[in-house]
This record gives sequence, structure tokens and C-alpha cells, in this order.
Amino acid sequence: MKVTILAVGKLRKGPELVLIKDYLDRFNKAGRNMGLGPAHIVEVEDKRNLGMAEEARLIERALPAGAAMITLDERGTVMSSPEFADRLQQWRDMSRDICFVIGGADGIDPDLRARADLSISFGKMVWPHMLVRVMISEQVYRAGQIMAGTPYHRL
Repeated sequence: MKVTILAVGKLRKGPELVLIKDYLDRFNKAGRNMGLGPAHIVEVEDKRNLGMAEEARLIERALPAGAAMITLDERGTVMSSPEFADRLQQWRDMSRDICFVIGGADGIDPDLRARADLSISFGKMVWPHMLVRVMISEQVYRAGQIMAGTPYHRL
């Protein structure tokens, strides 16, 4: 199961990028034996700032064919880490790739969000997009560790 994190905007060098690379590298190494990965980030950039509809078109062009689309949105479902791991395991067992979509500053176009297979929220607070990338990278790694039964995730 390939994992794509598709985000609007470019991430510059810095601590967020270091964390993302670390979590995704760990996931890729640990996940191989379980049919997980590789995981990577794809960035699209709307340099003209035309809004959510234009961002949605850029996202749609970059979506991996056949992948389940999971939007990260404040209106989405709040899940526990074990629930998230269960969902990833279901997609893995169906041999389905997944793509997490992080919209631009104004969020995700409502029409695109409505077509998502799932929408996830990291709570009622709004998070900077760079931190959302770190958070989803860590949760993907954590889900893999939950599936493997390692002590990384403690209840």
C-alpha cells in the first residue's frame, strides 16, 4: 500500500521537514514486511493564489490513480490512533493505496472534500499546514507500529 501526503504549498528546510522525513523513513523501513509503504510527500503550489477551486484542480491532477482520498479537515472525523490504524489496515488488506490531502490556507474545496473516501480532523483547533504534515506523518508511522504490535503506541 503506497501512502501519499499531497499538500498545497512548498515546505522549506526547517525542523518540520526534518521530522517529516524522519517519520516517513521510519515508516518505510518498518512497513516493508507488512505491505506498507512507501510513503512520500507530493507538493502542489498555486503560485497565482486563485483560491480553493484552482487548488482542487491541482490536487486532482496530482492524486494517485485509484488511491483512497483522505482529506485532513477540521470538519472531519476525530479518530483515535488505534481506529486510524484499523482503517489503514483495511485499505492495505484491500490492496488500496491511500492519499492524504492537505489543502491551502483556505482549506479544501467543498466539492473535492465531498468526494473524499474519508475526512479526518486533528480536533477542533486549526493547525498550521506545516504542522499538519508532521502530525499525519507521525500518525502514519504510529499506525504501522500499532499494526506491528510494537510498544511505540501505549494506551
